[in-house]
Formats: sequence, structure tokens, C-alpha cells
Amino acid sequence: MLRRSLLLAAPALILARGALAQGAAFGTAARPLRVGVTAGVHAQVLEQVRDVLAKDNFTVRITEFADFIQPNVALQGGEIDANVYQHAPFLEAQKQQRGYDFVAVGKTVLTAMAVFSRKYKAVADLPNGATIAIPNDPTNGGRALVLLAEAGFFKLRAGADFRATVADITENPKRFRIRELEAASIARAIDDVDAAAITGNYAVPAGLQPGRDSLATDSAEGAKTNPYTCLVVVRRADEGAPWAAKLAAGYADPAVKAFVEQKFGGAVVVGA
Repeated sequence: MLRRSLLLAAPALILARGALAQGAAFGTAARPLRVGVTAGVHAQVLEQVRDVLAKDNFTVRITEFADFIQPNVALQGGEIDANVYQHAPFLEAQKQQRGYDFVAVGKTVLTAMAVFSRKYKAVADLPNGATIAIPNDPTNGGRALVLLAEAGFFKLRAGADFRATVADITENPKRFRIRELEAASIARAIDDVDAAAITGNYAVPAGLQPGRDSLATDSAEGAKTNPYTCLVVVRRADEGAPWAAKLAAGYADPAVKAFVEQKFGGAVVVGA
């Protein structure tokens, strides 16, 4: 009843849907390309891409999400046409866990992951039993564990990669405690832990620069081949759509690259 009432009360919406039914082209005012993104760095970069594409009369409508899960839910449900926030390991894990039939059609940016602390200036300063926060999603959690191991916090089993879990810690002489939190909340919780592994898309908006403020950082170099470079993701049926290629190409525009370099100072690198 509510849905029927809304439709009866909104003739403009009915007309808009009529335009879609008649095959209005993607990227027009009648049918803007709907792109989902996480708030912060990825949204800021997408805004630049939107402005670049607007010069070619291509319209993008941005929807921001507060976590890593909902942009894929929205893409699966047809609420958006593409999303631009996730890297390949996360995408593959989501496809396996949730059955999504998504494909990547281009690359966006690579954000460095770094370990930050409000209380200590070096890894060696952390006391026995210190609490370290990491993302609770499997791929970014594994990425954090590898970074922590490389920085000397503890040791992981031989060959451990982004799929690592806390169970893969083999030596932990200072008995560090790992606290798994939603990635978007870690920067806000940094005062409640002794150190935290945070990706650049959440660190930068919180005023934390990986190259300046961190105890350890992974590299934001080699963005074209780095597995953690984020992607332009669409449903498989749209893989060859001209609008998908156009959106992906927007990230390679010189104006977008100049913005990223100036705005983020090396914490974020364009991968397109």
C-alpha cells in the first residue's frame, strides 16, 4: 500500500521511469550513471571523475555508503550501476561468500595501509599485552596482519598472505592482543587501543598521514599491479557496456591524477 501511494503521489517519478523504459542512454540527465562509493577518499576522487566526465556531457550520480558491505548489496539489487571502492582480494571474497556475479572493468586508486598510535612513537615502545586494532573483514584483516608481521609486531606462518587470520600468528613474544573492528570505525577508536592498522581511505579523513604519522606502512607504489588497488566493479551483464569503459577511463584523466597527488601527498595513488 505504501509503495502504491508513493507512486500515485509522485508523477515525476513515473515519468522518469518511463524515460528509462524507453531506453534513455546511460550518463544522461534522464538516466544518470549511478555509482556507489565509500565515504572519504574514494568519494572525493569519484567527485573529480564525475566533474571530468561532466565536461563531456556524461552525468554521474554518486551514492556514498558507510561500510564495505552495502555497496555490493546495492549493486546486486540494481540500486546502483557500478561501485568503486574495493580491491581484488575483497571482491573475490565477497563473490565466494555471497554469490555475486561481478566483474572489474578498470582500476581506481591504491590507498596505503599503515599502523598508527596516539600513545607510542615506535613499535618497540609498545608494552607487553598492548591491544592492536585491525579490520574485521577477511582480506583487509589479513593485509593488516601481514603488515604488522613485517613491522616486527609478531611472526606469521611461512607463506601467509592477505588470507591470514589471527590463528596464523606463530610467535607473539610481547603477547599483543588483536582486536578486530569494522574498518570504518577503527580511526574513531584509535584512542581506545594502543595501535591500529588503518587503510588510507579512512586514515586521511581522520587527519592521519601514512608517511608522516605511522609506526609502519605498506607501499602505495606500483598501483597498476598492486593487488590492493581498488576497482571499478559492475554486474557481469554490463562488462562490455560503453558507460562502464567511460567511467573507468575517467580515473586516468590527468586532472584526476593531479588532484590525487596534491590532495593526498602520496597516501593515495591513481592506479588507472
